[in-house]
Amino acid sequence: MSGDATTAAPGPTDATGDTRRLRVMIAADTFPPDVNGAATFAEQLAVGLAERGHEVHVVAPASSSHHGTFDEEHQGVTLVVHRLKSYKWPLHAWLRFVWPWSVRKWTGPILDAVRPDVLHIQSHVVIGRGIVHEAKERGIRVVATNHFMPENLLEYTPFGKWTLPIALKIAWNDAAKTYRQADTITTPTNLAADYLRRAIAGQQVLAISCGIDATRYVARPGRPPGNDVVFVGRVAPEKNLDVLVRAMALLPGSLGATLSIVGDGEMIPKLTALAKELGLEDRVRFLGFVSDEDKRTALTNATVFAMPSTAELQSISSLEGMASGLPVVAADSMALPHLIDGNGYLFAPGDEHDLAAKLEAVLTASDADYTAMRDRSLAMIEAHDINRTLSTFEALYRGETVA
Repeated sequence: MSGDATTAAPGPTDATGDTRRLRVMIAADTFPPDVNGAATFAEQLAVGLAERGHEVHVVAPASSSHHGTFDEEHQGVTLVVHRLKSYKWPLHAWLRFVWPWSVRKWTGPILDAVRPDVLHIQSHVVIGRGIVHEAKERGIRVVATNHFMPENLLEYTPFGKWTLPIALKIAWNDAAKTYRQADTITTPTNLAADYLRRAIAGQQVLAISCGIDATRYVARPGRPPGNDVVFVGRVAPEKNLDVLVRAMALLPGSLGATLSIVGDGEMIPKLTALAKELGLEDRVRFLGFVSDEDKRTALTNATVFAMPSTAELQSISSLEGMASGLPVVAADSMALPHLIDGNGYLFAPGDEHDLAAKLEAVLTASDADYTAMRDRSLAMIEAHDINRTLSTFEALYRGETVA
């Protein structure tokens, strides 16, 4: 299936040509400066809607001890962000959370002051759960988007492996209670939608791509001079970056291949030690958290994008790699197979030997074959255009039908 064409399209009711300005409230448990796919989507949604002339308010945890309502600049656009008092999660490098019992007390007055046409929650975990109750009591339309994989969050809880199945069941039951209150439920891909439908007992779920503004990325006209493998994202356990580092050690030395890991996270010390153990100190670079401009430069200069994660509901960073004209080598897991169709290769999850073989296939491809993969990535990204995503959500906010 080419690129997992997941963006639902506005239906016949769009013929009304309704372009009235909306007052939209986006509620998220993670928002920049957090660096992760859900935070990135929430930000680009808010920015895109504001650029279209809508009044946008964001409710999110405070990123420090300072909380309140602020005018914040995001991607050159000023957004009104209501930052709720939050606390650092002790088992995670950067995650902050709001006490669940305080959410309704704080968000009710915000809803009364703003009086949004629609509330769009980005998860059910804490803020989403509480604010949905307040919105429903006020008759406000609710759209819910799920970026949540309990398996990812449970990495940072004290649950033992023997309790994991029970914890997962509880987590999905909790999600269902919140999402069933929404007027519309969405998630980024068809696979994720199927997964969510099973988890919440047959509720209708629309697959709408997170989208990406491909105009922000630069694809080289030809093959880059080096052989740089690049990963962009959180350096977290579920990304399985140890598999990628081990695969680098299996590549022929004659390729002179290097690995650039763009992002920050708690696994950097362990991965640094692993690279040293494998004799890769001079071939593996940890760039840490970088600006959007530097991230785009790293992508433009790379040869291939690698994504070894096995818990991706879409993978915005893989879309960024495709928008930069890169072939992609990804784990054959969750939504990633929908991003591979003539533009790269899938490898067996957790298998560094298979990953190394697929990376070598890209790095040793003829110029013609490499260019064909590059062009295919650029063609596939068109299905994930952010403007299509924004138009679809605008229709949902107005209560219109989307197919």
